[in-house]
Amino acid sequence: MINRVEKLSLLSEMIAFAKSDKDIKNIEYNFLLGVSKQLDISREDFEYLIEHPVSYTHLRSHSERIVQFHRLVLLMNVDQEKTRSSSEVVKLYNFGLRMGLSHESITKVLYLMDSFPNKIVPPDVLIDIFKTQYN
Repeated sequence: MINRVEKLSLLSEMIAFAKSDKDIKNIEYNFLLGVSKQLDISREDFEYLIEHPVSYTHLRSHSERIVQFHRLVLLMNVDQEKTRSSSEVVKLYNFGLRMGLSHESITKVLYLMDSFPNKIVPPDVLIDIFKTQYN
C-alpha cells in the first residue's frame, strides 16, 4: 500500500502531465479529481497541488508503478484527440522510464495503444506486456 506522500506525488505528476499542453481541460480535470478521490486525497489538497506541485517520490512497488503508468496513458487519451503531439508521447515515455519501467514495455504499450478503441489499453493487456518484460 502506498503512503500519503507517494499518493500526493502520483497526483502531482499526473497534474504536471495534464499541464504539459498549458491548460488542464475540463475532462482532464474531472479525471484527475476522480483519481484523487480514488487515492483518498481531499479536493482541497487536489486544488493545492494544481498550483503547488510536490517533489517526485519513487514508488517501491513495481505493480504500483505499472498502475501509475496506466493512469498516465488514460489521462493522455481521456480527451479523445485523434492525434497526439510527439512531445506528449515522449513525455509519457520519459515518465515511464523515470518510474523504472522497461523501455521495451513502454514502447510496446505506446505502439499498441493506437489499435484499441479510444486508444485505451485494457488493464489486462497492459499487465501482460509488463509481466512478459519483467520475467
